[in-house]
Amino acid sequence: MKYPSVHYSDYLEIEKIINAQHPKSDEYKKPAHDELLFIITHQTYELWFKQILFELNSVLSTFHQPQVEENEMGRASARLERIVSILKMVLGQIDVLETMTPLDFLDFRDMLYPASGFQSFQWRLIETKLGLRMGDRLSYNQSPFYKSLAESQQAEMLKVLEEPSLFDALEKWLERTPFLQADDFNFWESYQKAVNDMFQADIETVKNNDRLPPEDKEKNIKSLQDSLKTFDALFDEQAFNEIRQAGNFRLSYKALHAALLIQLYRDQPVFQIPFRIIRALLDIDETMTMWRYRHALMAHRMLGQKIGTGGSSGHKYLADATSKHKIFNDFFNLTTFFIPRSQIPTLPKSISDRMNFHY
Repeated sequence: MKYPSVHYSDYLEIEKIINAQHPKSDEYKKPAHDELLFIITHQTYELWFKQILFELNSVLSTFHQPQVEENEMGRASARLERIVSILKMVLGQIDVLETMTPLDFLDFRDMLYPASGFQSFQWRLIETKLGLRMGDRLSYNQSPFYKSLAESQQAEMLKVLEEPSLFDALEKWLERTPFLQADDFNFWESYQKAVNDMFQADIETVKNNDRLPPEDKEKNIKSLQDSLKTFDALFDEQAFNEIRQAGNFRLSYKALHAALLIQLYRDQPVFQIPFRIIRALLDIDETMTMWRYRHALMAHRMLGQKIGTGGSSGHKYLADATSKHKIFNDFFNLTTFFIPRSQIPTLPKSISDRMNFHY
Protein backbone atom coordinates (compact mmCIF):
# COMPACT_ATOMS: atom_id res chain seq x y z
CA MET A 1 0.00 0.00 0.00
CA LYS A 2 1.25 3.47 -0.91
CA TYR A 3 -0.29 5.12 2.20
CA PRO A 4 -1.15 3.91 5.74
CA SER A 5 -4.50 2.10 6.01
CA VAL A 6 -7.56 4.17 6.93
CA HIS A 7 -10.76 2.99 8.58
CA TYR A 8 -14.09 4.40 7.37
CA SER A 9 -15.19 5.43 10.86
CA ASP A 10 -11.89 7.13 11.70
CA TYR A 11 -11.63 8.90 8.35
CA LEU A 12 -15.14 10.42 8.65
CA GLU A 13 -14.85 10.91 12.44
CA ILE A 14 -18.23 9.24 12.76
CA GLU A 15 -18.11 9.14 16.56
CA LYS A 16 -17.81 12.94 16.72
CA ILE A 17 -20.66 13.42 14.26
CA ILE A 18 -23.19 11.03 15.76
CA ASN A 19 -22.44 12.21 19.28
CA ALA A 20 -22.82 15.91 18.41
CA GLN A 21 -26.59 16.01 19.15
CA HIS A 22 -27.53 17.17 22.63
CA PRO A 23 -31.31 17.78 22.87
CA LYS A 24 -32.32 20.42 25.40
CA SER A 25 -35.46 18.44 26.15
CA ASP A 26 -33.29 15.58 27.46
CA GLU A 27 -31.21 18.01 29.48
CA TYR A 28 -34.36 19.40 31.13
CA LYS A 29 -35.82 15.91 31.65
CA LYS A 30 -38.73 16.61 29.32
CA PRO A 31 -37.90 14.35 26.37
CA ALA A 32 -39.29 15.57 22.99
CA HIS A 33 -38.97 12.92 20.30
CA ASP A 34 -38.73 15.35 17.34
CA GLU A 35 -35.94 17.51 18.75
CA LEU A 36 -33.33 15.08 17.40
CA LEU A 37 -34.76 15.50 13.88
CA PHE A 38 -34.66 19.29 14.34
CA ILE A 39 -31.00 19.22 15.42
CA ILE A 40 -29.79 16.82 12.72
CA THR A 41 -31.56 18.75 9.95
CA HIS A 42 -29.90 22.01 10.97
CA GLN A 43 -26.51 20.38 11.46
CA THR A 44 -26.82 18.96 7.96
CA TYR A 45 -27.65 22.44 6.65
CA GLU A 46 -24.43 23.74 8.17
CA LEU A 47 -22.34 20.93 6.69
CA TRP A 48 -23.69 21.70 3.22
CA PHE A 49 -23.17 25.43 3.81
CA LYS A 50 -19.52 24.63 4.51
CA GLN A 51 -19.27 22.84 1.16
CA ILE A 52 -21.00 25.75 -0.62
CA LEU A 53 -18.49 28.19 0.87
CA PHE A 54 -15.63 25.91 -0.19
CA GLU A 55 -16.87 25.95 -3.79
CA LEU A 56 -17.72 29.66 -3.70
CA ASN A 57 -14.28 30.65 -2.40
CA SER A 58 -12.73 28.68 -5.26
CA VAL A 59 -14.86 30.55 -7.81
CA LEU A 60 -14.04 33.88 -6.14
CA SER A 61 -10.31 33.18 -6.41
CA THR A 62 -10.79 32.68 -10.16
CA PHE A 63 -12.85 35.81 -10.79
CA HIS A 64 -10.79 38.10 -8.57
CA GLN A 65 -7.89 37.82 -11.01
CA PRO A 66 -7.22 40.87 -13.25
CA GLN A 67 -7.69 38.50 -16.19
CA VAL A 68 -9.73 35.32 -15.78
CA GLU A 69 -7.79 32.42 -17.27
CA GLU A 70 -9.79 30.55 -19.90
CA ASN A 71 -8.71 27.14 -18.60
CA GLU A 72 -10.35 28.00 -15.25
CA MET A 73 -13.72 28.94 -16.72
CA GLY A 74 -15.09 25.41 -17.06
CA ARG A 75 -14.03 24.61 -13.50
CA ALA A 76 -15.73 27.75 -12.14
CA SER A 77 -18.91 26.94 -14.07
CA ALA A 78 -18.95 23.35 -12.76
CA ARG A 79 -18.49 24.53 -9.17
CA LEU A 80 -21.32 27.04 -9.43
CA GLU A 81 -23.52 24.29 -10.85
CA ARG A 82 -22.50 22.09 -7.90
CA ILE A 83 -23.69 24.84 -5.55
CA VAL A 84 -27.05 24.80 -7.34
CA SER A 85 -27.34 21.03 -6.79
CA ILE A 86 -26.47 21.40 -3.10
CA LEU A 87 -29.03 24.18 -2.62
CA LYS A 88 -31.72 22.03 -4.25
CA MET A 89 -30.90 19.22 -1.81
CA VAL A 90 -30.98 21.66 1.12
CA LEU A 91 -34.39 22.82 -0.09
CA GLY A 92 -35.60 19.20 -0.11
CA GLN A 93 -34.69 18.78 3.57
CA ILE A 94 -37.64 21.00 4.47
CA ASP A 95 -39.91 18.12 3.38
CA VAL A 96 -38.31 15.95 6.06
CA LEU A 97 -38.47 18.67 8.70
CA GLU A 98 -42.16 19.24 8.00
CA THR A 99 -42.92 15.68 9.10
CA MET A 100 -42.67 17.32 12.54
CA THR A 101 -46.04 18.83 13.45
CA PRO A 102 -46.50 22.21 15.20
CA LEU A 103 -47.41 20.44 18.46
CA ASP A 104 -44.27 18.32 18.19
CA PHE A 105 -42.24 21.51 17.80
CA LEU A 106 -43.91 23.17 20.79
CA ASP A 107 -42.66 20.31 22.97
CA PHE A 108 -39.17 21.84 22.92
CA ARG A 109 -39.39 25.26 21.22
CA ASP A 110 -39.40 27.30 24.44
CA MET A 111 -36.10 25.68 25.41
CA LEU A 112 -34.30 27.22 22.40
CA TYR A 113 -34.55 30.97 23.10
CA PRO A 114 -32.85 33.07 21.80
CA ALA A 115 -31.19 30.72 19.28
CA SER A 116 -32.35 31.31 15.70
CA GLY A 117 -31.46 30.29 12.16
CA PHE A 118 -30.77 33.98 11.66
CA GLN A 119 -27.55 33.39 13.63
CA SER A 120 -26.19 31.02 10.96
CA PHE A 121 -22.80 32.58 10.28
CA GLN A 122 -22.14 30.41 7.24
CA TRP A 123 -25.45 31.32 5.54
CA ARG A 124 -24.68 35.02 6.06
CA LEU A 125 -21.22 34.46 4.58
CA ILE A 126 -22.73 32.79 1.51
CA GLU A 127 -25.14 35.70 0.95
CA THR A 128 -22.40 38.31 1.47
CA LYS A 129 -19.75 36.61 -0.65
CA LEU A 130 -22.27 36.23 -3.48
CA GLY A 131 -23.00 39.97 -3.31
CA LEU A 132 -25.91 40.75 -0.95
CA ARG A 133 -25.08 44.25 0.29
CA MET A 134 -25.93 45.85 3.63
CA GLY A 135 -28.37 48.26 1.98
CA ASP A 136 -30.19 45.37 0.30
CA ARG A 137 -30.98 43.61 3.57
CA LEU A 138 -34.02 43.92 5.80
CA SER A 139 -33.15 45.22 9.24
CA TYR A 140 -33.35 42.57 11.94
CA ASN A 141 -34.70 43.73 15.30
CA GLN A 142 -33.64 47.30 14.36
CA SER A 143 -29.97 46.23 14.23
CA PRO A 144 -27.49 45.36 11.46
CA PHE A 145 -27.73 41.65 10.63
CA TYR A 146 -24.21 40.88 11.89
CA LYS A 147 -25.09 42.02 15.44
CA SER A 148 -26.87 38.69 15.96
CA LEU A 149 -23.60 36.80 15.42
CA ALA A 150 -20.97 35.95 18.03
CA GLU A 151 -18.40 38.73 18.59
CA SER A 152 -15.59 36.87 16.81
CA GLN A 153 -17.92 36.20 13.88
CA GLN A 154 -18.95 39.87 13.73
CA ALA A 155 -15.34 40.94 13.20
CA GLU A 156 -14.91 38.44 10.35
CA MET A 157 -18.23 39.43 8.77
CA LEU A 158 -17.27 43.12 8.79
CA LYS A 159 -14.06 42.17 7.03
CA VAL A 160 -15.94 40.14 4.38
CA LEU A 161 -18.36 43.04 3.84
CA GLU A 162 -15.38 45.18 2.80
CA GLU A 163 -14.10 42.63 0.29
CA PRO A 164 -15.22 42.47 -3.37
CA SER A 165 -18.08 39.98 -3.76
CA LEU A 166 -18.69 37.58 -6.62
CA PHE A 167 -21.14 40.13 -8.03
CA ASP A 168 -18.40 42.79 -8.03
CA ALA A 169 -15.87 40.47 -9.68
CA LEU A 170 -18.43 39.28 -12.22
CA GLU A 171 -19.28 42.85 -13.17
CA LYS A 172 -15.63 43.62 -13.92
CA TRP A 173 -15.32 40.36 -15.88
CA LEU A 174 -18.38 41.23 -17.99
CA GLU A 175 -17.03 44.72 -18.67
CA ARG A 176 -13.97 43.10 -20.27
CA THR A 177 -16.11 41.08 -22.72
CA PRO A 178 -14.87 41.54 -26.30
CA PHE A 179 -16.97 41.52 -29.49
CA LEU A 180 -19.25 44.40 -28.44
CA GLN A 181 -17.76 46.52 -31.18
CA ALA A 182 -15.42 45.90 -34.11
CA ASP A 183 -14.37 47.82 -37.21
CA ASP A 184 -17.08 46.15 -39.30
CA PHE A 185 -19.72 45.57 -36.65
CA ASN A 186 -21.35 47.60 -33.86
CA PHE A 187 -23.57 45.26 -31.88
CA TRP A 188 -25.62 47.98 -30.23
CA GLU A 189 -26.43 49.81 -33.43
CA SER A 190 -27.46 46.52 -35.04
CA TYR A 191 -29.47 45.46 -32.02
CA GLN A 192 -31.22 48.82 -31.71
CA LYS A 193 -32.23 48.61 -35.37
CA ALA A 194 -33.53 45.06 -34.87
CA VAL A 195 -35.60 46.16 -31.86
CA ASN A 196 -37.06 49.15 -33.72
CA ASP A 197 -37.83 47.04 -36.79
CA MET A 198 -39.57 44.42 -34.63
CA PHE A 199 -41.79 46.94 -32.86
CA GLN A 200 -42.53 48.90 -36.02
CA ALA A 201 -43.60 45.69 -37.74
CA ASP A 202 -45.93 44.92 -34.82
CA ILE A 203 -47.38 48.44 -34.94
CA GLU A 204 -48.00 48.11 -38.68
CA THR A 205 -49.69 44.75 -38.11
CA VAL A 206 -52.07 46.35 -35.61
CA LYS A 207 -52.75 49.30 -37.90
CA ASN A 208 -53.60 46.99 -40.81
CA ASN A 209 -55.82 44.66 -38.79
CA ASP A 210 -59.34 45.34 -40.07
CA ARG A 211 -60.88 43.20 -37.34
CA LEU A 212 -59.80 45.55 -34.54
CA PRO A 213 -62.03 48.52 -33.68
CA PRO A 214 -60.23 51.93 -33.67
CA GLU A 215 -60.13 52.20 -29.87
CA ASP A 216 -58.44 48.77 -29.56
CA LYS A 217 -55.94 49.69 -32.27
CA GLU A 218 -55.03 52.87 -30.42
CA LYS A 219 -54.69 50.99 -27.13
CA ASN A 220 -52.48 48.25 -28.63
CA ILE A 221 -50.28 50.72 -30.50
CA LYS A 222 -49.73 52.75 -27.31
CA SER A 223 -48.81 49.57 -25.44
CA LEU A 224 -46.23 48.69 -28.11
CA GLN A 225 -44.80 52.20 -28.07
CA ASP A 226 -44.52 52.08 -24.27
CA SER A 227 -42.70 48.74 -24.52
CA LEU A 228 -40.30 50.24 -27.05
CA LYS A 229 -39.51 53.02 -24.58
CA THR A 230 -38.31 50.44 -22.04
CA PHE A 231 -35.44 49.76 -24.44
CA ASP A 232 -34.39 53.42 -24.56
CA ALA A 233 -32.14 53.22 -21.51
CA LEU A 234 -30.34 50.28 -23.08
CA PHE A 235 -29.05 52.51 -25.88
CA ASP A 236 -28.50 55.73 -23.91
CA GLU A 237 -25.75 55.54 -21.29
CA GLN A 238 -26.77 58.77 -19.56
CA ALA A 239 -30.39 57.67 -19.26
CA PHE A 240 -29.23 54.25 -18.05
CA ASN A 241 -27.01 55.75 -15.34
CA GLU A 242 -29.88 57.92 -14.13
CA ILE A 243 -32.21 54.96 -13.61
CA ARG A 244 -29.29 52.96 -12.21
CA GLN A 245 -28.82 55.67 -9.60
CA ALA A 246 -32.51 55.29 -8.78
CA GLY A 247 -31.89 51.60 -8.06
CA ASN A 248 -33.42 50.04 -11.17
CA PHE A 249 -30.14 48.43 -12.22
CA ARG A 250 -27.08 47.32 -10.30
CA LEU A 251 -24.79 46.21 -13.13
CA SER A 252 -22.89 48.89 -15.02
CA TYR A 253 -23.95 49.94 -18.53
CA LYS A 254 -21.12 48.00 -20.16
CA ALA A 255 -21.57 44.89 -17.98
CA LEU A 256 -25.29 44.74 -18.74
CA HIS A 257 -24.56 45.01 -22.47
CA ALA A 258 -22.07 42.16 -22.20
CA ALA A 259 -24.53 39.97 -20.29
CA LEU A 260 -27.15 40.56 -22.97
CA LEU A 261 -24.65 39.84 -25.76
CA ILE A 262 -23.64 36.55 -24.09
CA GLN A 263 -27.24 35.43 -23.70
CA LEU A 264 -28.32 36.37 -27.23
CA TYR A 265 -25.31 34.67 -28.87
CA ARG A 266 -24.98 31.87 -26.31
CA ASP A 267 -24.62 29.22 -29.06
CA GLN A 268 -21.32 30.73 -30.17
CA PRO A 269 -18.56 28.49 -28.75
CA VAL A 270 -16.75 31.32 -27.00
CA PHE A 271 -19.93 32.27 -25.09
CA GLN A 272 -21.11 28.80 -24.07
CA ILE A 273 -19.31 28.68 -20.72
CA PRO A 274 -20.03 32.37 -19.88
CA PHE A 275 -23.70 31.60 -20.57
CA ARG A 276 -23.56 28.59 -18.23
CA ILE A 277 -22.04 30.81 -15.53
CA ILE A 278 -24.83 33.38 -15.85
CA ARG A 279 -27.45 30.61 -15.84
CA ALA A 280 -25.88 29.02 -12.73
CA LEU A 281 -26.02 32.37 -10.90
CA LEU A 282 -29.68 32.72 -11.86
CA ASP A 283 -30.29 29.20 -10.53
CA ILE A 284 -28.45 29.97 -7.28
CA ASP A 285 -30.48 33.13 -6.71
CA GLU A 286 -33.74 31.38 -7.60
CA THR A 287 -33.07 28.35 -5.37
CA MET A 288 -32.02 30.55 -2.43
CA THR A 289 -35.25 32.52 -2.91
CA MET A 290 -37.26 29.28 -2.96
CA TRP A 291 -35.46 28.12 0.21
CA ARG A 292 -36.36 31.37 1.99
CA TYR A 293 -39.96 31.08 0.79
CA ARG A 294 -40.30 27.46 1.94
CA HIS A 295 -38.70 28.42 5.25
CA ALA A 296 -41.24 31.26 5.63
CA LEU A 297 -44.14 28.89 4.88
CA MET A 298 -42.78 26.36 7.36
CA ALA A 299 -42.41 29.04 10.05
CA HIS A 300 -46.01 30.14 9.43
CA ARG A 301 -47.17 26.53 9.55
CA MET A 302 -45.30 25.85 12.80
CA LEU A 303 -45.74 29.17 14.61
CA GLY A 304 -48.77 30.95 13.17
CA GLN A 305 -48.42 34.58 14.27
CA LYS A 306 -45.94 33.89 17.09
CA ILE A 307 -42.55 35.64 17.06
CA GLY A 308 -39.45 33.69 16.06
CA THR A 309 -37.11 32.23 18.67
CA GLY A 310 -34.63 34.97 17.84
CA GLY A 311 -37.22 37.67 18.54
CA SER A 312 -38.03 38.52 14.91
CA SER A 313 -41.54 38.82 13.50
CA GLY A 314 -41.34 35.14 12.60
CA HIS A 315 -42.72 34.10 9.23
CA LYS A 316 -43.39 37.73 8.17
CA TYR A 317 -39.69 38.62 8.33
CA LEU A 318 -38.82 35.50 6.33
CA ALA A 319 -41.51 36.20 3.74
CA ASP A 320 -40.34 39.82 3.28
CA ALA A 321 -36.72 38.67 2.92
CA THR A 322 -37.78 36.30 0.13
CA SER A 323 -38.28 39.10 -2.38
CA LYS A 324 -35.82 41.58 -0.85
CA HIS A 325 -32.68 39.46 -0.58
CA LYS A 326 -32.04 38.79 -4.27
CA ILE A 327 -28.56 39.35 -5.64
CA PHE A 328 -28.54 38.82 -9.41
CA ASN A 329 -31.83 40.56 -10.12
CA ASP A 330 -30.39 42.25 -13.23
CA PHE A 331 -30.05 38.86 -14.91
CA PHE A 332 -33.73 38.17 -14.24
CA ASN A 333 -34.76 41.59 -15.58
CA LEU A 334 -32.51 41.24 -18.62
CA THR A 335 -35.08 39.03 -20.37
CA THR A 336 -37.17 42.21 -20.78
CA PHE A 337 -34.76 43.11 -23.58
CA PHE A 338 -34.73 39.77 -25.40
CA ILE A 339 -36.06 39.58 -28.95
CA PRO A 340 -36.88 36.42 -30.98
CA ARG A 341 -33.90 34.47 -32.32
CA SER A 342 -35.05 35.06 -35.89
CA GLN A 343 -34.61 38.83 -35.40
CA ILE A 344 -31.24 38.82 -33.63
CA PRO A 345 -28.64 40.51 -35.89
CA THR A 346 -26.49 38.07 -37.84
CA LEU A 347 -22.84 38.31 -36.90
CA PRO A 348 -20.32 39.16 -39.65
CA LYS A 349 -18.14 36.19 -40.59
CA SER A 350 -15.04 38.00 -39.34
CA ILE A 351 -16.55 38.06 -35.83
CA SER A 352 -18.26 34.65 -35.81
CA ASP A 353 -14.97 33.09 -36.90
CA ARG A 354 -13.26 34.65 -33.88
CA MET A 355 -15.98 33.20 -31.64
CA ASN A 356 -15.39 29.65 -32.89
CA PHE A 357 -12.91 27.05 -31.74
CA HIS A 358 -9.92 26.72 -34.09
CA TYR A 359 -7.84 23.61 -34.46
